[in-house]
Amino acid sequence: MRTVIPLKERKQDYLFLAFFFVNLFFITYIIDIEQIVIKDTSNFNYPIWPPAFFVDLIHWWGKTFDPALLARPPWWQATIWLDAVFFGPFYAFAIYAFIKGKDWIRLPAIIQSAVLFTNVFIILSEELYGPYATPEPGMVLLANAAWLIFPFLMFWRMWKSPYPFTRE
Repeated sequence: MRTVIPLKERKQDYLFLAFFFVNLFFITYIIDIEQIVIKDTSNFNYPIWPPAFFVDLIHWWGKTFDPALLARPPWWQATIWLDAVFFGPFYAFAIYAFIKGKDWIRLPAIIQSAVLFTNVFIILSEELYGPYATPEPGMVLLANAAWLIFPFLMFWRMWKSPYPFTRE
């Protein structure tokens, strides 16, 4: 019979939990939602959600570092919708699974890490070399580094054992 390895013995999982919390409560349902509800950043009314402070912060980031975020071409919107519809719920399930030590998250985590890395690689390619290239590539790479690193860490964490949270 398998038993759950307590979270306090899986110290590396605290990093994953922090990543999931930041993505669920800030990236997906503040930054991404702003990009869904505001189509034109030069002509809009402040939405109910996210709060105006965050809308202004997101637009400042776009004007200062990330022109693609403000341009919002269709392919970009597709990645945002993937984040809101699929990644957001994944983060919620992953938080639960990592805290409770549920092995069933393994395959979804492997799939999510592959898709996340692919999306971020495409986005960064645009931000570095496309028509909406950033004037500050170092800052954009630094700001997005976690979304390149964590998919590899997640893939490795989940790949090495079919039972990442339990033992005999």
